[in-house]
Amino acid sequence: MTDNDSVTSEPENLKHRRIRSFVLRMGRMTAGQQRALDALWPRFGIEYTTDSLNLDEVFGRHAPRMIEIGFGTGEALCAYAQAHPEVDCLGIEVHRPGAGHLLLQVEQYGISNVRASCHDAVEVLTHQLVPASIDAVHIFFPDPWHKARHHKRRLIQPVFADLLARVLKPGGILRLATDWQHYAEHMRAVLDVHPSFTNVADDTGYMPRPDDRPLTRFERRGHRLGHGVWDMAYQRR
Repeated sequence: MTDNDSVTSEPENLKHRRIRSFVLRMGRMTAGQQRALDALWPRFGIEYTTDSLNLDEVFGRHAPRMIEIGFGTGEALCAYAQAHPEVDCLGIEVHRPGAGHLLLQVEQYGISNVRASCHDAVEVLTHQLVPASIDAVHIFFPDPWHKARHHKRRLIQPVFADLLARVLKPGGILRLATDWQHYAEHMRAVLDVHPSFTNVADDTGYMPRPDDRPLTRFERRGHRLGHGVWDMAYQRR
């Protein structure tokens, strides 16, 4: 794979293996979340199409770009956007209540450098994001799919790593975190051998929690359950 691959091209192995890493659950939408979606989505939301996005037009400027995949309630995404106003931040999350919660925070804190997509990240990365257009990707606490028969549903797989490599600029950073050791080991098994990525951690293979990643509710839950947390960082070669 090269950085000049067609924006609409799709890896052959992806075409034959479309196993979703998420299940759409009908989570409860609060009145506030629905109001935020109704009022703010036209400004901050990005609808999915198979056309490539012009991010300069989407954000109204040319700036470094970060995407967070599976942003949940948007806590980490908003914290990062506030700490880095010079960076444009695109969050991708399939669950609409989470997107509503994100937009509530955008409104509350007056954040202007965040946009949201409520769609499957695989399709967004495949069709909407052009090659080598993203400076950083964050994936924090994705579903670990604990049972062995469900491990194939884990987001971090070689095919998905190919998509991440496609959209990241050379030198771009992929940051991950999980509170399940087995999934951390799985992530490293996939990414440590991927030809497009270099693990930038020390000999342990793991990083300290970066200051601009807040303690999310998932992380706090993990601490309560006695789980460790594993942060990783990879650079796009």
